[in-house]
Amino acid sequence: MKFVKLSILIIICTLLFSCKNNENGVALKGDISSLENPQVLVSYFAGDTLAIDTIMSDKRGRFTYKNTIDTLTVFSLYFNNQSSSVMVFAHPKDNISIKGDAQLSDLIKVNGNEINNDLTLFKESNKELLQQRTLLLRNLKEEKESNSASNNRILANADEIAKINSFNQELTLNAEEQVKKNPTKISSLILINEFFANSENPKGFSRVLEYMQGDILKSKMGLNLKAYSEKINRSAEGSSMPYFRLVDKSGDTIQSYDYRGKYLLLSFISTTGIDSRETIQSLKQTYRDVNKDSVEFISVYIDSDIYPISYIENDSIPWTVVPEKKSWASDIVEAYNIEFIPNNILISPAGIISDRNVPAIAVENALKNSVKNNR
Repeated sequence: MKFVKLSILIIICTLLFSCKNNENGVALKGDISSLENPQVLVSYFAGDTLAIDTIMSDKRGRFTYKNTIDTLTVFSLYFNNQSSSVMVFAHPKDNISIKGDAQLSDLIKVNGNEINNDLTLFKESNKELLQQRTLLLRNLKEEKESNSASNNRILANADEIAKINSFNQELTLNAEEQVKKNPTKISSLILINEFFANSENPKGFSRVLEYMQGDILKSKMGLNLKAYSEKINRSAEGSSMPYFRLVDKSGDTIQSYDYRGKYLLLSFISTTGIDSRETIQSLKQTYRDVNKDSVEFISVYIDSDIYPISYIENDSIPWTVVPEKKSWASDIVEAYNIEFIPNNILISPAGIISDRNVPAIAVENALKNSVKNNR
C-alpha cells in the first residue's frame, strides 16, 4: 500500500513539475521548402552557455521544436548543412511559425510576436531587393567554387559585387526609415544591429541609435549597442590613435607615441593564410618606395599559438614585427576594434587615424592621399 501511495506521489510531482516548466514553454513550428538535409540545427544562449540542438524535419520540410525559456531568447536555425539560416525571437509561451525557402533564407517569414512580425514585414517590403541580392551572392559563390578566372568572368564578378553593394545601401536606407518610424521597438534595435553595427560606418551607427527613445535603450540589447558604438568610435577614422605598448620579435618595447611625427601603418596579419602572405608581399613593394624617415610599418601577428613565430616571411620583413602572444584577446586588438585579418590601418603624423581597412595594394595611394590632405 505504501508503495502504491509513493508511486502516485511521484507521478503527481512529475506532472506538477512538467506543468510548471510548460508555463514558460515555447514552440517553433517550421514549414521550410528546398531542404536538402532533414536535419535542422538550433542554437541559442542559455545564460552564458551556447546550447545546440538537432531536430529532424519530415519529407515536406515540416518540424516542431519545443523548449523552456525564462526571458526573450534568440534561436538561430540552420538549414542544408548550415549553408543558410534564420533568426527567431521568442518570449516564454510564444508559438512561432517559420515558413519559407531554405535557399532564400533572407525571405523566410517568422511570425508569432511583435518582434518577428515587424521583421517579417520589413522583409516583405524589401522582397525584391533581398531576392536579387541572394541570387547574386549565390552566383558569386558558385563561380568561386568553380575556380573560373577568365577576364570576362572577373569583370562580371566586379559588376555583380557593385550591384550587391548597391542593394545593401538601399536596404540600409530602408532600415533607417523603419527605425525612424518605430523608435521604441526591439525590432528597430535588431535592424540597427544588422545594418549599422559595423566598424566601417561608425557615424551612421551613432546616428541611427539617436533615433531610439524610451526604456528600450535600457534593455540589454540597447545598452550593448550603445557600448559597441562608443567602442568603434574610439578607433574610427578621424579619431586619435588609441595608445598601445607592444614587444617586438627582438624583445624591444615599442609604444604608440614613439611614432608621432610619422605616418604609421599598423598591419594586423596571420601566420598562415594566403591573404596574409599576399598582404606582406604587397606591403614589401610599397615599403621599398616610401621615405623611411617619415613612414613606419608595424606588422602585428595576432593568431599564433607558437612562439617564436616560425613563419618564413617573418625573417625577411624589413620593418617592425610584433608576435602578439595574447592573440585575439590582446589589448591592441580590442583598442583598434580588429574583427578580421589581414587588416591595415593608416595613422597620420598627428596621431589621427586617417584610413581603416586599407587593402595592401591601396596603401601607397592612401599614403599619397593622406599627405595631400595634410598639406
